[in-house]
Amino acid sequence: MGYVKLCLLFSGQQVLGLVENQSDWYLGNLWKNHRPWPALGRGFNTGVILLLLDRLRKLRWEQMWRLTAERELMSMLSTSLADQDIFNAVIKQNPFLVHQLPCFWNVQLSDHTRSEKCYKDVSDLKVIHWNSPKKLRVKNKHVEFFRNLYLTFLEYDGNLLRRELFGCPSETDHNSENLQKTLSELDEDDPCYEFRRERFTVHRTHLYFLHYEHEPSPDNTDVTLVAQLSMDRLQMLEAICKHWEGPISLALYLSDAEAQQFLRYAQGSEVLMGRGNVGYHIVYKEGQFYPVNLLRNVAMRHVNTPYMFLSDIDFLPMYGLYEYLRKSVVQLDMANAKKALVVPAFETLRYRLSYPKSKAELLSQLDMGTLFTFRYHVWTKGHAPTNFAKWRTATTPYRVQWEADFEPYVMVRRDSPEYDRRFVGFGWNKVAHIMELDAQEYEFVVLPNAYMIHMPHAPSFDITKFRSNKQYRVCLKTLKEEFQQNMSRRYGFAALKYMTAENNS
Repeated sequence: MGYVKLCLLFSGQQVLGLVENQSDWYLGNLWKNHRPWPALGRGFNTGVILLLLDRLRKLRWEQMWRLTAERELMSMLSTSLADQDIFNAVIKQNPFLVHQLPCFWNVQLSDHTRSEKCYKDVSDLKVIHWNSPKKLRVKNKHVEFFRNLYLTFLEYDGNLLRRELFGCPSETDHNSENLQKTLSELDEDDPCYEFRRERFTVHRTHLYFLHYEHEPSPDNTDVTLVAQLSMDRLQMLEAICKHWEGPISLALYLSDAEAQQFLRYAQGSEVLMGRGNVGYHIVYKEGQFYPVNLLRNVAMRHVNTPYMFLSDIDFLPMYGLYEYLRKSVVQLDMANAKKALVVPAFETLRYRLSYPKSKAELLSQLDMGTLFTFRYHVWTKGHAPTNFAKWRTATTPYRVQWEADFEPYVMVRRDSPEYDRRFVGFGWNKVAHIMELDAQEYEFVVLPNAYMIHMPHAPSFDITKFRSNKQYRVCLKTLKEEFQQNMSRRYGFAALKYMTAENNS
């Protein structure tokens, strides 16, 4: 609301609200040959700008700043302070454009006494300008006060900050009445109410949390590894990056404080900082369940290659899998057929594994008991249709049929169906997706020289809840039945086999 009141103070042709720069930069002579861009007096700091957009458009702002920038660049060659230099050059030529804001709208914490003069008599600071980690080390007698403010907000639960402190409306408040109607129709006395409510929960999402840059290969064979994770699986990232050189799309389920921890972790990793083709998308924590399929969908939606390899964060793909999958795209004519290429999954119980560099080496470790087919001991049905016995000697891709509870890891085209959001936490989240692929008549083709290995880790909180909470298991069964009924309505007679397969399993 403060900015709305400020707008009313603008007069004449004023279109920019700015605070005076508190450093001596634009006064020049900070060192020998220091030559700043032209500015009006001390110039203005563009860390905070109030823009009257309708007036800017009428003034043909875009042409105005471009002409000024091109003229100054003839002699200056480049900017030192990016957009701030250009803004100040324009204001120097057109002083009438600017309305000077009180300095407490942009407190530029620094070594300068001018900074202190700005805030010492003001109890209600509006904006504190933290534009650099160096701000924590300025020689200012109040730096600890500002440091504590900064760290307090950094560690805050963003949901609390948004709703309870500032009363910001949530995205659901702006959404269609249909969504509100759907929520109101949920029965709060239903023992599975929390599961059903989770499907409609809106999560704050920060896409491309770190810089991402990848130009898909022109031959239309490029493939992105897709996965999701929470803070307790962060240690897998470097290993995956070493095994998969292609693009990666990751959805991370984090609190606001964990997002900052992740940032520090990533910036301290040479491996992660050396990879520009990893897209990190933060989905902020909300609700009591791990929204596994929502996370997968977020990661899938931000794939910019024709193909996706749908994996999990606790698997290490074999060395060279990226190039092998790209060759398989051509070999199996993926562009013109609905196929899901199955990458056989194995597991080890050893935290230190000499990762097999070939299929022959993997088979040797399998025979010695160092490796097992994935979930062999606890959930054989999940990967049994892969037909590991056939895979051992296979030299060409082979087709397999869908069976109940099949949940392989597959490469598909980018336009393949998303995951069903009703499944959260542990259980049936991948099974339902594979069933959907089968219903849409995807062929499942096992690759004879591909493999991935699950690395051991402590059980997740959600699998613990599944194992210890009977109501959790009851609700999961209910959701499964409802999903299958939905499949029958959508795919008709072709979906009958899912009901009978479930009853027979």
